Amino acid sequence: MLQIAERHTGRLLAWSIFVGALTLLAYGARLSDTDTPDDLAYRYSSSVAALIQYGIMLGILLLIARGLPKRELFAFRRPASWKRALGLAALSLGVIYLSALVYERVLSVFGSWDPSEEQGLVPNGWDSSRAGAFVAFFLVVTLIAPAIEEMTYRGLGISLLLPWGAVLAVGATGVLFGAAHGLLVALPILTVFGLVVGWLRVRTNSIYPGIVLHGTFNAIALIASVATS
Repeated sequence: MLQIAERHTGRLLAWSIFVGALTLLAYGARLSDTDTPDDLAYRYSSSVAALIQYGIMLGILLLIARGLPKRELFAFRRPASWKRALGLAALSLGVIYLSALVYERVLSVFGSWDPSEEQGLVPNGWDSSRAGAFVAFFLVVTLIAPAIEEMTYRGLGISLLLPWGAVLAVGATGVLFGAAHGLLVALPILTVFGLVVGWLRVRTNSIYPGIVLHGTFNAIALIASVATS
């Protein structure tokens, strides 16, 4: 195990610099006080920009993983039991929602902060005249974003950190995943999300259940934002 750790030290450093840069860029954008448009989900430009961003991220991930077996490194392997894996994913999703509910109750004691509103990605209502742009955004957020983010943290990140122990691998990737969103109020629940999905990745030995959970979580958030307005 130590030899594996030493062999991937350079790649782990490169991955750490990569996710560290994502975090700095996210918080830099947050500190710049740039307002997020309320109709972000109804702009084709949002989807195009996201596709470019995730394309660049994928390219960097593949560069870091160059020369190694990609399926193993990114955990692109079927779980031993899909039934069990999906059951664990459902349990994990429940834990995330319960944690978010408790956290929001705690926040309500101190003020009216809403973690779900901080990122500003979900729309405030339904605009049928721009349904096409919303569908494009929905597909990016529920398919592309979960796949690339899971490849980054629960795929490459956990694989490179596992030689130092599963606890460190899940803990470090969970914290870094939360920080990479550049949020403050929502940081604790995003970190919980990262920790729970990291646990799911290690427990199932596959990245697929985490992608399903991540995509489902994003889809529910978007649908709820337009259905409950």
